Amino acid sequence: MKKLTLTATALCMLAPALHAAETSAGISGRDGADLGTVSVRDTPSGAALATVTLKNLPAGTHAIHLHETGDCEAEDFSSAGGHIAGDRAHGVLVEGGPHPGDMPNLTVRDDGIGEVEVFLPYLQVERDLMDGDGAAFVMHADSDDYESQPSGDAGERIACGAFSASE
Repeated sequence: MKKLTLTATALCMLAPALHAAETSAGISGRDGADLGTVSVRDTPSGAALATVTLKNLPAGTHAIHLHETGDCEAEDFSSAGGHIAGDRAHGVLVEGGPHPGDMPNLTVRDDGIGEVEVFLPYLQVERDLMDGDGAAFVMHADSDDYESQPSGDAGERIACGAFSASE
């Protein structure tokens, strides 16, 4: 009987890892062009993992963030709201930061491709991305300075994608 209890306990501990929440977003520019995808999944460590795979972008360094509302309908993507902030400050260079939705700047190569994987230690997929009003990935024209409040002085929003549940 003791062996059965330990086995059941071990299976229960593994269950969250086997059924980790995951979501993805197709990313579009202001002109509606397909720019690629972003996926985010919870991991057994407790940190979410975001995978960003984008194309046809302007070369350079751009701020990328996860925003609080899954709505990219406004022409300037303002309908996505602010960053997923929780009770934290914006940026890794400030005390009490970063926001759960803060990500490092994305460097886009001369061929227009930007790819990165990012660990998000304060983000939970179901709580932050799949809540009642969803969430969105937003790319900005400029880089994030990692300290200006509330959004890193990152310039206008140039790309957006709303998250949906993965099958």
